[in-house]
Amino acid sequence: MSEKKESVWQGFKAFLMRGNVVDLAVAVVIGAAFTNIVNAVVKGVINPLVGAFGTKNLDSYSSCLKGPCEGTGDAATGVRILWGSVLGATLQFVITAAVVYFLMVLPMAKYLARVEERRKAREGTKELIEVTELEVLKEIRDELVSQRGAGRGEA
Repeated sequence: MSEKKESVWQGFKAFLMRGNVVDLAVAVVIGAAFTNIVNAVVKGVINPLVGAFGTKNLDSYSSCLKGPCEGTGDAATGVRILWGSVLGATLQFVITAAVVYFLMVLPMAKYLARVEERRKAREGTKELIEVTELEVLKEIRDELVSQRGAGRGEA
């Protein structure tokens, strides 16, 4: 029974030590920190820009589905659709996705493409050298065969 517990524990340890799990944990921590930056940009830049045309807080934008819509919070009456908060969340998502794509995904894809190009170039050079050596060896063999044949004909 203790062998089974050890193997389960060892398996769990191996699972935690895999690169994918550690990378995922790092990504979650960085993502959480990055969320604060995006929230600050939305509150400090986007909301004031929207405020130039209406109210500064996107959450205050709503439409009345069934009236009368009066009051705020628990004292509110009617049925409201709070489309402003959906718009704010959508803006945060789009900004986050754009920053992640342009600052992380796109540069990494370009870097990996360059690395792959260099690797293929090195492999192409190796193949060219190997083919050239093979051709040279074939020529040497053919020359030796022809010399051997010419030597037998003269004797």
